[in-house]
Amino acid sequence: MFKSFSHIYIEEGIKDHFRTKEILDKFPNAIHIPIRHYKDSFNRNSQNFRIQKETPKLILAAKKDQFLYPGSDFSPNFSHPHFYYNTLALNCIYDCEYCYLQGMFPSANLVLFVNWEDFFSATTDFIEKNHSLYLALSYDTDLLALESFFPATKTWLKFAESQPNLSLEIRTKSTNYSQIAKSSPNPNVILAWTLSPQAIIDVIEHGTPSLQARLKAINQAVSDGWKVRICIDPILRVPNWQTHYQSLADKLGKELNVEGITDISFGGFRMNIDFLKRMVEVRKDSSILFHAFEKKDKIVSYSKLETEEILELMSSSLNKHFSPSQIKVSYS
Repeated sequence: MFKSFSHIYIEEGIKDHFRTKEILDKFPNAIHIPIRHYKDSFNRNSQNFRIQKETPKLILAAKKDQFLYPGSDFSPNFSHPHFYYNTLALNCIYDCEYCYLQGMFPSANLVLFVNWEDFFSATTDFIEKNHSLYLALSYDTDLLALESFFPATKTWLKFAESQPNLSLEIRTKSTNYSQIAKSSPNPNVILAWTLSPQAIIDVIEHGTPSLQARLKAINQAVSDGWKVRICIDPILRVPNWQTHYQSLADKLGKELNVEGITDISFGGFRMNIDFLKRMVEVRKDSSILFHAFEKKDKIVSYSKLETEEILELMSSSLNKHFSPSQIKVSYS
């Protein structure tokens, strides 16, 4: 999937930052283009997300403010009172047809913020004031998928060792677990893998690792002592979806160390209506986006009946292999 970047845009203020230099060393053949501010490039008018996605460019920048954002209603908070996320990177190297980022951002180029210390300071300040924080690191990107040239995950794992009141969730579809395998397991950190049936990976989750490869990474993480969450989300009503997802549940029960899985969350497709409108404009080739969705309060989702059918099938399929306490509905 990912090869390299032909062009790298660099904010003038961080051109000499040590982290900038480390990233640039990974791509010796890239053309460097100085810019004043990342938004001058990233937020330009008349960009074509689909064309850019074929050969995305890299943008290196410093985030100036808003180092924590309240978690979205579209994501489960797992009962934590202070659920937030941060944006160490914008956009993803994968190309999943249902990804909201293509409706949220005007550009498919990848933005990496190099000033991690400012994120650490904001996180520490929040914990001092509020006594706890549940932080999703990999929210508007797949952070672990970038680890070979943007090693933010292992650095945050190190930071978390000194913050006993910080809980981290790191969600991924990658198989880059080997990049963080030398880090010590932290009981306050959950490594969360998003899984889909292989039939859906093949035609909808473009460029992502196979289901089998993800399961191998999961088993290794469990064996090493990490808390691991499985996310089957979104469940998509593709042709023969019932068979695909029942088979997925059986495969998980057969091939995973079931007792080592912290929990499994699942839910149906749902999205901000404005994001979907933009996605439909740029992705007319994706049949899953043209479903007769139900619209309510600026949210599109499967109908109540369709959602109930999804949740019932997935719950009954998983209950054959996992305990009820492990199974969580992320959206209903």
